[in-house]
Amino acid sequence: MSRIRAAVIGGGRNGEHQVSLASAAAVAAALDPDRYQAVRLTIAPDGTWRDGAGAPIGLHAAVSVLQSCDVALPIVHGPHGEDGTLAALLELAGVPYIGSGVRPGALAMDKWVTKLIASALGIATAPGRLFTARTAAGCAWTGPVVVKPVAAGSSLGVCLVRDAESLPAALAEALRHDDRVLVEEVVTGREVDIAVLDGFVTPALEVVADGFFDYEAKYSGSTVFRVPAPIDPAACKALEDAALALYDALGCRGVARVDFFVTEAGPVLNEVNTMPGFTEHSQVPRMFAAAGWGYPELLDRLIRDTLA
Repeated sequence: MSRIRAAVIGGGRNGEHQVSLASAAAVAAALDPDRYQAVRLTIAPDGTWRDGAGAPIGLHAAVSVLQSCDVALPIVHGPHGEDGTLAALLELAGVPYIGSGVRPGALAMDKWVTKLIASALGIATAPGRLFTARTAAGCAWTGPVVVKPVAAGSSLGVCLVRDAESLPAALAEALRHDDRVLVEEVVTGREVDIAVLDGFVTPALEVVADGFFDYEAKYSGSTVFRVPAPIDPAACKALEDAALALYDALGCRGVARVDFFVTEAGPVLNEVNTMPGFTEHSQVPRMFAAAGWGYPELLDRLIRDTLA
């Protein structure tokens, strides 16, 4: 029986390039070599497509490689990848791919739109306002806030602002990553994530960081992940229901990670990730492991579902 040719795409033209390279390398290494032939492709920071040896091949040749494969695994986080861009390319090229399609990728990457959809579903979000480069000067200090780009990941450009003097610099930093920014009230609660795969919901995972869960905390190894999260059954059920409702409303496919704050008043949505970190030690594989799914088994399920 011939092996399945699986194109594993990593990198990307955004600030999550290195994170994506790590995810893609882990995915390619975990594919069962008896069943799969991993075909590596990388998108360089300047947007150039490269083959498995790192040689530049250009978009036209990359599409030819993709079309020679049975399935694609677009393991690219953030803008120009997770936001539906790669899904659109693969759709046009006629290549089956794991993960969410164009619309859910674009909707989930836009944190402002995600908040609007969550609110329509009755799911709480942090009170906040949307600003652009033109309107940011009118952002008045109202107390501690979180400033974040509307469409970015890995906490890039996200700042916890505790005093009025720091607000202009935080806005400028967020605008470096996107042309729209969110300024949200600080939510006091435990950071808890849930992963959804079609109708299956994983055990919840609690993020225990020493301070603000920023880019450094995410990838320095200093953060502790507790899975299953030690929360009571009622709170867990509320998280599961909210995660499933968002997954369905956005139209997600494959795996999505939904991040919440668990507060005394109930769950508060933080964001939805349609292509979350995917090394074996990332949050999503940890949650599936707690449910009894091995890392290779999870990848195999994603591919089988796509080809079916």
